[in-house]
Amino acid sequence: MNSMSLNGKVAVVTGGTSGIGLAMSLGLADAGADVIATARRSQQVDDAAAAIEARGRRTLRQVSDVCDRASLESLLQATVEAFGKVDILINCAGKIKRTPTLTQPEAEWEDILNTNLTGTLRACQVFGAHMLANRSGRIVNIASLNSFVALKEVAAYAASKAAVMSLTRSLAVEWSRDGVTVNAIAPGVFRTELNAALLDSTPRGQELLLRTPMGRFGRTEELVGAAVYLASDAASFVTGQTLVVDGGFLASGVNQ
Repeated sequence: MNSMSLNGKVAVVTGGTSGIGLAMSLGLADAGADVIATARRSQQVDDAAAAIEARGRRTLRQVSDVCDRASLESLLQATVEAFGKVDILINCAGKIKRTPTLTQPEAEWEDILNTNLTGTLRACQVFGAHMLANRSGRIVNIASLNSFVALKEVAAYAASKAAVMSLTRSLAVEWSRDGVTVNAIAPGVFRTELNAALLDSTPRGQELLLRTPMGRFGRTEELVGAAVYLASDAASFVTGQTLVVDGGFLASGVNQ
């Protein structure tokens, strides 16, 4: 028996239609799961669903917003009606904005925390209730390098991601005895459509590259193995952990 196989599993990926979330959605499908990749934009949901179906897996076209609890409840209901259960939840929805902390408007701070932290909590509560009732489930949250170290002028994002790592531990303590494991992945610097210009043509991008001992940025598909592992039976005794996938960034002191 392949303990890394996700055959017969049903996964929901919030923020699962672009960037890291899309890579994880497709990776879970390749590992055998039926995957619902959900986000706010219907066109992106349609495109992700088509890619999942092209891999021979089932899906739904269901938009949601982690800032809207009712939309998450509708997502759970639709998924259970179609598939009978949800085995895996991956929380990828998030946002970041670079702003000097001294002058950051409170509304901007609250918006980032509402999405990254409270949005993760909402999804964990909505889907966690279903998993706890079934006494089985895998939740994988997305933390960050910013859970461990500061990057200049993204204090709201850093605070939210440090809190996501802490929330992951708290939920693991509360839920693991009832069959639901809760872990996190902390990605290093991965090139996506949203950050490619910053990484490739700014001093900040150059510094991030210098701090990465492997000497390159990550490819989003390089996060799939961690996600599949934590979602699978291979990780049945792993809970409350944050798995860092960063090309050595956090190990780095002097690189030259």
